Amino acid sequence: MILKKLKNIISKSENPKDFESQNTSKNKTGNEKLSGKGLLIFKNVKDTINSEKILKKKNYNIKVVAPPAEVREGCDLALQYEIIENIEIIRELKNNDIEVIKSISLEETMLKPIELVKIKKIGEHTMYRSGNMKITLDKNGIITNVSGGGCPDVPYLTIKLMNKNISDIPEQEHPKELGYSLCAYTLHKAFERAKNHKQN
Repeated sequence: MILKKLKNIISKSENPKDFESQNTSKNKTGNEKLSGKGLLIFKNVKDTINSEKILKKKNYNIKVVAPPAEVREGCDLALQYEIIENIEIIRELKNNDIEVIKSISLEETMLKPIELVKIKKIGEHTMYRSGNMKITLDKNGIITNVSGGGCPDVPYLTIKLMNKNISDIPEQEHPKELGYSLCAYTLHKAFERAKNHKQN
């Protein structure tokens, strides 16, 4: 509920034109309709249809489509959705006992940076970056900075993570559990790398 309220408050205060310029980009083929879109692949038609019902009740921007043959997993239907809502949607389906077999970007270049985590030493601090999201730790493992992205849940994630020892943060308070956006997903990648790096 807190995240939903935060999302609504921030979205109302944003300039729609600014939001569009930050989140919409034209891909190399000129097909703007697929910018920021992804596919959810399921093991059967029943899961796809039930997922559509569940997500439409929650007002997600999704629709049923036929997936390309090369990504089909025994089901001739898939859901097209907004990549930025990836974590929130998959969590909602999991809560309803529906398994997503694959989550695929229709604009391949959009997801390439997500898997790449870069590490940079800054004096006695270490910064971990995944995509546009960054998390910085001091030599004792205390989170001293969280920044990047433009998603509505970033301020909430920052408040929940700042000034805590990364080794002491329970799993239910990791970025992927607290957030719902692409920013939360990429931040979680950096968070995981930072935690593993600190423990090793």
